[in-house]
Amino acid sequence: MARLFAYLDAVKARDPAARSRWEVLLYPGVWALAFHRVGHALYRARLFLLARVINHLGRFLTAIDIHPGARIGRNFFIDHGFVVIGETAEIGDDVTIYQCVTLGGTDPANGIPGKRHPTLADGVIIGSGAQVLGPIAVGRRARIGANAVVTRDVPEGATMVGIPARSTLVEADTYAKKFMPYGTPCSQRYDPETQKLEILRCEVEQLRARLDALTGGEEPASRMVQG
Repeated sequence: MARLFAYLDAVKARDPAARSRWEVLLYPGVWALAFHRVGHALYRARLFLLARVINHLGRFLTAIDIHPGARIGRNFFIDHGFVVIGETAEIGDDVTIYQCVTLGGTDPANGIPGKRHPTLADGVIIGSGAQVLGPIAVGRRARIGANAVVTRDVPEGATMVGIPARSTLVEADTYAKKFMPYGTPCSQRYDPETQKLEILRCEVEQLRARLDALTGGEEPASRMVQG
């Protein structure tokens, strides 16, 4: 019971809508994980058919499809549902996944033999609609933004957005937060294209300052631009 209460408290801490442990017990993600624990134990015992039966029952009741072969750590939380997690996926502790996420696989003939699905380290957050595909590694405390498509390894602590997913810069105080809903700050200044323009603007200002220092602030003829 102590482990159960600790898990429910961990979920409640990540969902401001939850008002009590008993309310968390009604979440489909909690039930899907419970079915998976049973199915995974049967899978490891090589009772594959029974494991599949548990898997299908859990999917029917929760709309969450977790293959019984997937390995999942402590305090895993699926917020809402409609999530697909493949057979060789590996998920660390304190991972949060939002609705409509796929941890998908690749052709068994490609990549690492026997490993087709992603590996998520501790503390990863994946926003709604994101697709994490192939035998890639997502580093500790990385955040995957909503609707991002990730097909390459993600460094520790990175925030990935877009299609294909690209790393975006975040402020230190934002990065230091223990939890970020939906895996990315909701502000236009964190868009990679906006950041590229800001970086170019800063570089232009630095070049102008250096040129002014070299010319003593005078406007040389060479700086006149046609048009």
